Amino acid sequence: MSTKVLYPGTFDPVTNGHSDLIRRAAKMFDHVVVAVAASPSKQPLFSLEERVELLEEACSEWDNVSIIGFTDLLVNLAKQQQANVLLRGLRTGSDFEYELQLADMNRQLDPNLESVFLTPGEGVSFISSSLIKEVARHGGDIRGFVAPHVAKAVAEKLA
Repeated sequence: MSTKVLYPGTFDPVTNGHSDLIRRAAKMFDHVVVAVAASPSKQPLFSLEERVELLEEACSEWDNVSIIGFTDLLVNLAKQQQANVLLRGLRTGSDFEYELQLADMNRQLDPNLESVFLTPGEGVSFISSSLIKEVARHGGDIRGFVAPHVAKAVAEKLA
């Protein structure tokens, strides 16, 4: 039986923490679908199309990883993608509380949809997209926290 996992998020922008989870998931599952949420209420820095492109480049080394954008309810997307597992990252205790609520709601909406949580690897647990944007907006060097093409895209977007 093939296992397809769906890793949803806003990825605005994709960070080394996201890439760490994707790399590890690619070893654990037959196929990883990274699902980029439109998330208009979050007022993302990058458009949905730009975030998909940044992720495609960031994930190009993994053959079993694909990137898609979405605007639908996550459980509907999981059904469309024939994925029965959701992957979520946990950095802090507050992440766990929020993700537990989401997992419970998703399980109510689709009892066959399981959630799997991974903690970030050493050295990337503090990285968040919000923090990356804040550092970049104030002229800080983000190159140690994102891929080079992402650092360039952020600098261009904020110029």
